[in-house]
Amino acid sequence: MRGIFVFLALMLVSRVHGFDVWVNQSEVGSRKNPCSSSWGRPLCVGLTLIQSAASKGALCMDGSLPGYHLHHGFGSGSNSWVVVLEGGGWCNDVTSCNGRKFNHRGSSKYFEYEIPFEGILSNKQDENPDFYNWNRVKVRYCDGGSFTGDGYNAAGLYFRGQRIFQAAMEELMSKGMRYANQALLAGCSAGGLAVIHHCDEFGALFPRGRRVKCLSDAGMFLDAVDVAGHRTLRSFFSSVVRLHRSARTLSRTCTSRMDPTSCFFPQNMIPNVRTPLFILNSAYDAWQVLESLATPRADRQGLWTKCKSNHAFCNGNQIQFLQGFRNQMLNVVSGFSNSRQNGLFINSCFAHCQSERSDTWYAGNSPQIGNKRIATAVGDWFFDRSQIKAIDCAYPCDGSCHHLL
Repeated sequence: MRGIFVFLALMLVSRVHGFDVWVNQSEVGSRKNPCSSSWGRPLCVGLTLIQSAASKGALCMDGSLPGYHLHHGFGSGSNSWVVVLEGGGWCNDVTSCNGRKFNHRGSSKYFEYEIPFEGILSNKQDENPDFYNWNRVKVRYCDGGSFTGDGYNAAGLYFRGQRIFQAAMEELMSKGMRYANQALLAGCSAGGLAVIHHCDEFGALFPRGRRVKCLSDAGMFLDAVDVAGHRTLRSFFSSVVRLHRSARTLSRTCTSRMDPTSCFFPQNMIPNVRTPLFILNSAYDAWQVLESLATPRADRQGLWTKCKSNHAFCNGNQIQFLQGFRNQMLNVVSGFSNSRQNGLFINSCFAHCQSERSDTWYAGNSPQIGNKRIATAVGDWFFDRSQIKAIDCAYPCDGSCHHLL
């Protein structure tokens, strides 16, 4: 089997009301410092809580203050900013959201004091050649709704993702981002979805003439049919939108034509985004294979168990199903890619999130399309060095993949 397999230690899939969510057992109910044991000694950046957030009602799920990690730029990057929105799944009912109040997904009481900055956040030129000396920020995720919610539940749950985003941007503008001559909003997974929803809002923060763009990594969650013929993710997103009261914050251009759940899906949002946007995604997104396409509920006989653990065990019918998902992904981005200002890097790896990992962002053996690494492709697009519309050949042709299982 070609490609590199990376096994995510301490990660497991936990059932939450019929939906699977990634849970890192080492972090639940703790406030450990991931930098204390990080391999390779990456830069570790301290936490800042947004003190002004309380007066704006911009609160984590448990009512605690939201926060971010900022490492200041230097030299030619002093007036350039990259802001990364953290990902971490969603919660769709009171029980699952209440559980987040007791870990870092719903409470800043459990935020790590420091986190490693790697990939697009790295301060090392040989790891992150285009953005290493920029002001680099990671906004923590504690609302459970991709920074879109604006509600409160009688159970004492705050769904204030939209307000958190606004409070974070106001704080960063006061810290110097208002002087930025170039800025990039980025994010992975639920953070990548948030980037699509907030891209134009971010762009509107800056005067015309500034170079402002967005990067969505692993944020293309498709309204797809699972192996049992059901739309698992649509059902789940519908309950997320309803509980978090996200409808009021979604694009009115979209909601004037479609229902709020449809407008939560990125495939219906990207045609409305006016700010230049780069989509980085796997055509066989590992999270969607596990959590949307072949969940235990959809695969009651366990026919997909081996295939999900190692795609070398997928039979012909399963590969055909996965190729169909890839085709849907390519169809969704086909119109988007026609715009000269947009960029695209769709590889054929079984992966999820590739911009915040040093091994997949710019390492010598990192994934490539046409001999171009992800960091190079994003940099070429951002600085208008070349147009990037990179679509990989279908699995199993790509030997540069890091298959994240």
